[in-house]
Amino acid sequence: MRRSFKFLLRPTRHQEMALAACVEDHRLLYNAALEHRRTAYRKAGVTVRYGDQSGELKHIRADDAEGQGRWSFSSQQATLRRLDKAFAAFFRRVKAGAKPGFPRFKGRGWFDTVEWPKDGDGCRWDSQPGHPAATFLRLQGVGHVRVHRHHPVRGRVKTIAVKREGNRWYVILSCDDVPAEPLPATGAAAGIDMGVASLVTTSDGEPLANPRHLEASAGRLASVQRDLARKKRGSKRRRKTAARVAALHARVRRQRLDGAHKTALALVRAYDVIVHEDLRIANMTRSASGTIDNPGRNVAQKSGLNRSILDAGWGVFLRVLAHKAESAGRELIAVNPANTSRTCSRCGHCAKENRLNQAGFRCQACGHSAHADVNAAVNILRAGLALRDAAEAA
Repeated sequence: MRRSFKFLLRPTRHQEMALAACVEDHRLLYNAALEHRRTAYRKAGVTVRYGDQSGELKHIRADDAEGQGRWSFSSQQATLRRLDKAFAAFFRRVKAGAKPGFPRFKGRGWFDTVEWPKDGDGCRWDSQPGHPAATFLRLQGVGHVRVHRHHPVRGRVKTIAVKREGNRWYVILSCDDVPAEPLPATGAAAGIDMGVASLVTTSDGEPLANPRHLEASAGRLASVQRDLARKKRGSKRRRKTAARVAALHARVRRQRLDGAHKTALALVRAYDVIVHEDLRIANMTRSASGTIDNPGRNVAQKSGLNRSILDAGWGVFLRVLAHKAESAGRELIAVNPANTSRTCSRCGHCAKENRLNQAGFRCQACGHSAHADVNAAVNILRAGLALRDAAEAA
């Protein structure tokens, strides 16, 4: 398996300045390469590709030895590949008839990651193994940076990336040949219903709480955002206040991810088979505002629901659950969520009237009563097991 490991870096002040300069120079390289492509096509109708720009790197490095020349050649090639992938995605969307989204220039704050494609080429993980109590990452032009490694790295380190998040720096290791860690079989299966009142409700009737991290930080966040709105654009105070807003959002993001890991781990330890809804979260959280000619209805209510769904972090949770299930040897099945909350889990009668309210379910045909989320989770489990049986029969 291929897995990524993310660790906090502990750079010194000088190393932090070098890391910031490294990211900035790679951003300038990305923007210059984008301008090169745009100008060549606009002026001469020539398409510039990755190979052409990679071949010019040695001249760029020679002319700017104090800038571009001090960083790893392979990391600069990775930045050019990043631009090439952006153009490939643009042409793919054009061909598919979707919204094209032409590659944009990266402003400050919109380019925060530098990648080294190979361990040992301009970078070295665990560069000082003689230090038993600490781990170091060596980067060309930066030096040996201390790493807060809170768990062991498994597999073979393939690529290394450094990412800036607010005022913190992280290293992300992409590793191949990561061994699976199968858990003992439990013989149990469960369907899970995603919700807002509870993050997850299992078919066994156990609700797993939704911490609502964004709602808990909403007061502080609103206060700092009001403070930001009063600051003059371009001023030093505005930049400081914007950093405070970003730090609060980053804290909420880390809390949400931590909760997703803990909830997913509890499910993977308890069940061999886990069935969940194949949700289209981007469609579910679209705005209901409509247009001037055709305005939407219940816009404020829909906006609040969207905020609650995004605060719950369904997408993050399902992604973490998929990774943990694969590593533990569990089976994860996604089913169509249509009518799972309206169908009676006892007799199969499907009607809108069965759903009394957010939590109440009472079948209008057989009179079966249950918590609405538990009833839906039972339907999800049955649909998943039927789907698995059909796949095995085929």
